[in-house]
Amino acid sequence: MFEWIKSIALAIVIAIIIKTFIFDTTYVLGYSMYPTLHEKDRLFTNKIIYLIGEPKKGDIVVLEAPDDPDKDYIKRVIGTEGDLVEIKEGIVYVNGNPVKENYIEGDIYTHNDLKIKVPEEEVFLLGDNRVEGASKDSRYFGTVGIDSVNGKAFFRYFPFNDRFGMLK
Repeated sequence: MFEWIKSIALAIVIAIIIKTFIFDTTYVLGYSMYPTLHEKDRLFTNKIIYLIGEPKKGDIVVLEAPDDPDKDYIKRVIGTEGDLVEIKEGIVYVNGNPVKENYIEGDIYTHNDLKIKVPEEEVFLLGDNRVEGASKDSRYFGTVGIDSVNGKAFFRYFPFNDRFGMLK
């Protein structure tokens, strides 16, 4: 009986360590990342990746919401430290080059013309859903400190359909 209890306790401790420091799960609420992510998608998030590296352009990240610390947001990294991000006439540019955004739907117009240089230790984030008002992102709250980024979403484990698998 003691061995059985010891094995269960060890499994619980290992699970807590993994969930706290290495991997987590994320439940998607809302449509700010549509069509890449849909409401009620469930994702695995790598929490350790940004302890040993920094977010890269195109990463889908989970972050502490800058406007509500009780929430997490999920967004895509568009610009990293030192980049000049511009939105002109609905097109996103990084360092003067248009961003190839094959993850957004059709000819969606990216609202809110702006020009911003990403400060050190910060990132510029956008939701994939560019319909006006669909995403609270860096157009709304500005750049975000890398320390607010909790991890990289990398795998959709639910629903079990054609969207199951690695995220792009």
